[in-house]
Amino acid sequence: MPDCIFCRIAAGEIPATVVRRSGDAMAFRDLDPRAPTHVLVIPTAHVAAVRDATGSDGESLLGRLLQFAAEVATDLGLDAGGYRLVTNTGPDAGQSVAHLHLHLLGGRRMSWPPG
Repeated sequence: MPDCIFCRIAAGEIPATVVRRSGDAMAFRDLDPRAPTHVLVIPTAHVAAVRDATGSDGESLLGRLLQFAAEVATDLGLDAGGYRLVTNTGPDAGQSVAHLHLHLLGGRRMSWPPG
């Protein structure tokens, strides 16, 4: 999708600090971090939000993204202290980019409830 900032990052058109990349996912540092470690995990193909990852392909994609995020967390040394994975769907939830993404947050104690 040509006007999607995350699609452009995935295509290498916009620079990002890439933490890890696979054939169908990538992780990069958030420009406005909310924790000492704040990484965004996205599918490289455009999917607008969790609700749009439908059918068996969508189910498979969501599973791969979660596994990929867990691998990134391990790479970043977050397993011992723990980490949080968040996805927002729609403007009321705080989704500011209409491209499915997981926020991987760690490096400090998280409070509950969030936001």
